[in-house]
Formats: sequence, C-alpha cells, structure tokens
Amino acid sequence: MKKDLEKCIEVLKAGGTILYPTDTVWGIGCDATNDKAVKKIFRIKQRHESKSVIILVAEAVQVKLYAGFPPEAKQLIKQAKSPLTIIYPNARNLAPSLIAKNGSVGIRVIKDEFCRQLINLFGKPIVSTSANISGENTPGNFAGITNDIKNQVDYVVNWKQGETQKNNPSRVIKIKPDGTLEVIRA
Repeated sequence: MKKDLEKCIEVLKAGGTILYPTDTVWGIGCDATNDKAVKKIFRIKQRHESKSVIILVAEAVQVKLYAGFPPEAKQLIKQAKSPLTIIYPNARNLAPSLIAKNGSVGIRVIKDEFCRQLINLFGKPIVSTSANISGENTPGNFAGITNDIKNQVDYVVNWKQGETQKNNPSRVIKIKPDGTLEVIRA
C-alpha cells in the first residue's frame, strides 16, 4: 500500500489521474482543485461536464473548507452506517468543473483506510467517480473495469485489485438551501 500511496501522490501533484479502490466502487480520481485534471476525467468517462462528479475528504471537518456545512449534515454523517455522499450548497475552493450550475457539490467523508491516508498525505480532496464510461454499468470490483478505462488513467493502484466482492455506489442525499433533505440514490 505504501508504494501505491507514494505513486498516487506523485501523479496527483503532477495533475494526473488515478484508478483506485474506495469504500464503495473503484474510482477514477484526481486533484479536486485542478480544473485541467478534472476535465481529463470527464474525457475519460465520456461524460458531459454538466453532470457532476463527487469529491472525497478524510474527515467531516474538511467539508466546511469546500462547501456550506449545515448542522443537518453533521448528524447524517455521524449516523451513516454505509457510505454516504451528501450534496452540499455553496461549493468553493474546488475546480470550477466540479461545481454544479446551482453551486452545489457532492462530498463523501471516506471511511476506507487507503483513501483516508491518500487524502491526508495529499492534503487536498480528490475526485471520485465510478470507473466506467458514462451511461454504462458501474463495475462492482476491479475485474469489471474495462481496459479502455485502465489504459487512459495515469496510474492504476495495485492495492485490492484481487478482491472479488462486488461493491455498490454510495447512497446520495441532497441538502436543499432550506435545509430539507432529498434522497437522490438510496
């Protein structure tokens, strides 16, 4: 894992993209503050930039650096038994391509140890979007990721490639400006 972390940091600092395991599905990631790197991910996924992707942070306290952090969110994060992505209002300090037209951004506080170490060592949030072409099925593990995706990223993490368990994407909840919640993906 140490070699993977070191190589990921090197690639992320250079504005590159990585293919890496998360607490849900394998993700394509980059520096969430580097707009050029974010746009590369949109090209890899063949995804229109109007369709947002999420970012990962290591600790709940980091959310407030990148979005409005209403009290409802703290409780949701604390009570979450499974991975939870929350769409927050008032996104800031991120690559412009990550911020939705309405000013929101999806953020997940990661529980996976590899990702937590990666984010803490890198010192910034990283993008996480499923490792597939937009509109295709999300692969549940590394074996399900196409060579097309693997060949387009700058670094493929070796950690957890052999796991056969199939994982699912996170739940997604949106916090509306008035504080009410909307379930986007259960």
